[in-house]
Amino acid sequence: MTTVQDFLDGRIFRIVSDIAASKGVRAFVIGGYVRDCFLGRQSKDIDIVVEGSGIELAEAVAAAVRSNVSVFRNFGTAMLKYNGVEVEFVGARKESYRRDSRKPIVENGTLEDDQKRRDFTINAMAFSLQKEDFGALVDPFGGIRDLAAGIIRTPLDPDTTYSDDPLRMIRAIRFAARLSEKDRVFTIVPESLESIRRNRHRLEILSKERIAEELDKILLCGKPSIGFSLLDSTGLLELILPQLTRLKGTETVDGRGHKENFSHTLEVVDNVAAAETAAIAEGLLKDYGYADGQQTETPRTEPNLWLRWAALLHDIGKPATKRYDREAGWTFHGHEVVGARMVPRIFKYLKMPLNEKMKYVEKLVLLHLRPIALVTEEVTDSAVRRLLFDAGNDIDDLMLLCNADITSKNPRKVEKLRHNFELVRRKLTEVEEKDAIRNFKNPVTGEYIMELYGLPPCRQIGELKEFVKNAILDGRIGNNFEEADGLMREKAAEMGLVPKPSPGPDPDIAL
Repeated sequence: MTTVQDFLDGRIFRIVSDIAASKGVRAFVIGGYVRDCFLGRQSKDIDIVVEGSGIELAEAVAAAVRSNVSVFRNFGTAMLKYNGVEVEFVGARKESYRRDSRKPIVENGTLEDDQKRRDFTINAMAFSLQKEDFGALVDPFGGIRDLAAGIIRTPLDPDTTYSDDPLRMIRAIRFAARLSEKDRVFTIVPESLESIRRNRHRLEILSKERIAEELDKILLCGKPSIGFSLLDSTGLLELILPQLTRLKGTETVDGRGHKENFSHTLEVVDNVAAAETAAIAEGLLKDYGYADGQQTETPRTEPNLWLRWAALLHDIGKPATKRYDREAGWTFHGHEVVGARMVPRIFKYLKMPLNEKMKYVEKLVLLHLRPIALVTEEVTDSAVRRLLFDAGNDIDDLMLLCNADITSKNPRKVEKLRHNFELVRRKLTEVEEKDAIRNFKNPVTGEYIMELYGLPPCRQIGELKEFVKNAILDGRIGNNFEEADGLMREKAAEMGLVPKPSPGPDPDIAL
């Protein structure tokens, strides 16, 4: 059976204890490391709180273990790495807040002061590193009891805790999602939930970057729907991502209703999280990049955050495209196009990256219906080639998302769709092996056409390249230079283009 001492048997804890004693200060392990010890989870971050100068103790410990130390004097903290673990030191402090800022006014304090300023009881527990009671649990707010009961609760009055630092409202929800497991669900106590609802307007003092950071962490949980359901029920989601809340509800006309798209979206996000985790464990997913001008591929070992964002936003365009047709019923035609256009606006609003990560999400939202369409139609090589061409290296993630998107209360329907989906997956593999379309590069380049016909940059070059590309994707010719060049020359002749005359022999060489 694992005990507290098992988590404190590392050499670093004895070193900190000895040096703290020599300096006449008291030191404690506090926060997430303590919580994770009792949950039986590994942690690579250790927080040390010192009744004195955390920076001075960190510098002394760094010298003893021959490690570099990073000092952040503005925050009164310092950090060093030891055997792959980050150890952060901070002086014990007490805090007070101004109404218009979550940046606290900080004063030196005791361990008790420091524990009072913590966000939740389960994060306020500490282990003593004093020689006389090494490893003793200091738990003034009953964090160990709350941990056993699966409860998220603030050490002080929740109105004070959340109003002082409103980011803690989202953190409460994130911890409920992150710590929940199949056999133990963490819940936020009712008085704390009510306080979040009362104080939700305090989000206005938060930066969009900090909010987005918490959303990222919720999405990377094992079951993100726990977090987003709580964000919705507390009224926070309406303030953060109103586009998601507009997916809620159903409507019935002539006795015909449609799927409840908000709950469907959360189900898809959970499906993606579970499927990606399983695929990573089996080594089925790869990440692609470039090094020295060459494409690289490595086995994926961590969840792809942007795949989770694509799942969250995949149906975001449905409210704007919702229509009722007396023959077809409810339709959402073009919601993938509208949704893809919404992605950059959402990313910009939340101050999220507008680079290739955003473009990846945009692409998956735009393409998320394509594999499903192949399931219900005849799976032609041409349609598969075009899907591979448009998706590129993101085809595996797209297929994972689309498979996760197959949800229904009718088990037979789901089973049939998943069976057909596997047929499409096999067809993708066959076509890719045969035609190498995933990383398609036109065998005929613009430079080649310009040189062959003596052309400057012009519209005809683009038309010829597009003609060749479509011919390859439609299967009229193979994906090779010889066939592409022959077809391109035929098309160029129809356009009235004539190759430049070949230069005659060099007279000096002839002699």
